[in-house]
Amino acid sequence: MRALNIEVGNKLAILAGDFLLARASVTLASLRDTDVIMLLSTVIEHLVTGEVMQMTARPEELLSFEYYTRKTHLKTASLMAQSSKAVALLGGEGEETALLAYEYGRHLGLAFQYVDDVLDFTGTARSLGKPALNDLRSGLATAPVLYAARQFPALAKLVQRRFKEEGDVEQARLWVADSQGIEETRALAAEHAAHARAALDAFPPAASERAQLARSGLAELTHRVLRRSK
Repeated sequence: MRALNIEVGNKLAILAGDFLLARASVTLASLRDTDVIMLLSTVIEHLVTGEVMQMTARPEELLSFEYYTRKTHLKTASLMAQSSKAVALLGGEGEETALLAYEYGRHLGLAFQYVDDVLDFTGTARSLGKPALNDLRSGLATAPVLYAARQFPALAKLVQRRFKEEGDVEQARLWVADSQGIEETRALAAEHAAHARAALDAFPPAASERAQLARSGLAELTHRVLRRSK
């Protein structure tokens, strides 16, 4: 399926997302579980915080992998982590299992984003639903770029000026292509997918055949997230 914004335009796609968030909030409130409400409300706080970090990063922070990882957690992984933990709590699991669920979601979310970083260089506009090299054109240095900057130090200047000068985007693309940045990012994604699987394997034994089937689906996600092409 093509991305919604390609089908109906950006404005209607954003409104659809707003509507789904509103409906989800109503459904969440109906659970009357304050712990779960707090967890998923934190997701919105994290999303906004991550977006502010992205917009206001200082030049030295733009080159910091630690800063980028923290922003990635807030913007992407927090949703999967908090949602996974919330489901465990709603299922009546103890705190230990809930924390394992959180770790599963966090690592799956980081793997998802790192694969997304790669696809921005290797995917097509048709498959992604957005222009290729969209991150670079938006002034964002993602994991492949940060890795490439270690091999090509001159890339740091382009990162710090957010690829604003003519030719910056194309030059950055070439340096990334000539570096090990994409391969290193794929390896990082695989590492986080493995951590997600390890957290899942540490869950208590499944209590029913249906639970085991669901757990198999969660395990499959740790592989599928690495194989996705859009």
